[in-house]
Amino acid sequence: MTRQARAGLGFVLPVMVATVLVLVIPTIGAALLSVTDFDIYALADVANLRFVGAGNYAELLRMPLFWRAVGNTAMFTVIGVPAAIATSLGVALLISSATVRWKPVWRVLLFAPYVTTLVATAVVWRYLFDLHNGLLNYVLSRIGVAPVDWLGDPRTSIPATLIFIVWKAFGYNMLVFIAALSTVPQELAEAARLDGAGAWARFRHVTLPAIGPALLLAAVLSVANFIQIFTEPYVMTHGGPAQSTVTVLYFMFDQGFTWWNLGMASAVAMIVFVVILLVTAVQARVGKRNEWW
Repeated sequence: MTRQARAGLGFVLPVMVATVLVLVIPTIGAALLSVTDFDIYALADVANLRFVGAGNYAELLRMPLFWRAVGNTAMFTVIGVPAAIATSLGVALLISSATVRWKPVWRVLLFAPYVTTLVATAVVWRYLFDLHNGLLNYVLSRIGVAPVDWLGDPRTSIPATLIFIVWKAFGYNMLVFIAALSTVPQELAEAARLDGAGAWARFRHVTLPAIGPALLLAAVLSVANFIQIFTEPYVMTHGGPAQSTVTVLYFMFDQGFTWWNLGMASAVAMIVFVVILLVTAVQARVGKRNEWW
């Protein structure tokens, strides 16, 4: 082995070891637990552990709450991902505009929610949405609108939670889009403008194709993040009202650490893992077809 190869191995090996310890081994462990009835009795005595095969998966398919969680998660993802990407891209376009001043300040301020502690910000937003003392209902009352029980009504709990999630998450994609917009060939945009193309036409035919890889990256990360939503509904609504904000990961947490049904929780984790893997593969294929991958 050459000196250069040894140096390369020295850089790669720690990452490979960390990947095996943090990702590979836990995934294998979850897969093994998912085919057992590992519960609080097995925690006390391993002799109580039994192999159940696909029993946990079959039982999941018969549980109405699991399907409710799947539906809620799908709703969060289908609505939240486009909203988060559109918000991020819109803000990035505004900040990248030549007329905007103090761009570094705006980037820092708008990125701050992403790096702020999730639990702390969720608590703040819960009080903003409070029925009696919330700032939002106070503003509505000043214009003659009756208070809304944002987090206590199944019709408004998901939109209210989504507003917080999008606010919390859009900063990362915003920076990705700002970086991508800086690589758009200005000579093409200028040529399109001279040919009579309007702002929308230039965005659609020049800017959008140029930032395609960034859009794909944002879509992959956003889908994975929205499928794994847990902390936001856990802190803001505790899965309510009437289980309207229970997500798949919330259901998994409930099975694992409320009922100590760790075999069932591991089965849910494996389903989430496979779904994210399949969705990412589809997105990668779409990106490859459009030469974004």
